[in-house]
Amino acid sequence: MAGQELTPSAGEPVAFGEYVRSVRERRRRDDPAFSVRQVAGRIDIEPAYLSKIERGQTPPPSERTIRRLAAELDEDPDVLLAMAGKVSRDLQEIVRRRPRLFGALLRQLREAPDHALLRITREVRDGEW
Repeated sequence: MAGQELTPSAGEPVAFGEYVRSVRERRRRDDPAFSVRQVAGRIDIEPAYLSKIERGQTPPPSERTIRRLAAELDEDPDVLLAMAGKVSRDLQEIVRRRPRLFGALLRQLREAPDHALLRITREVRDGEW
């Protein structure tokens, strides 16, 4: 995929490691501090481990590591967690508190268009309860 920008919302699913590598390499074009070795050091993992993650040779790391990686790459941690097939602990706790309601809500919203989800999000955020 040389020269092609990878995005997690471009239609086809992008592998977690492939996406992380594309973001890191894009950042590295402008800043040499985004080498595998330097990024790995800043997020406290071994460079070989980050390289294996990026090449899809090992499963995505823990939530904690994904959050540090997201912060380092200036990416949304919820997006990276979702790409890794994970849900953050805080969202899990929200669903656990009212599993029937959130389960029903998410199933109803499964096929909703983005503009509808955005409208609902704004209504909840700005509404008076």
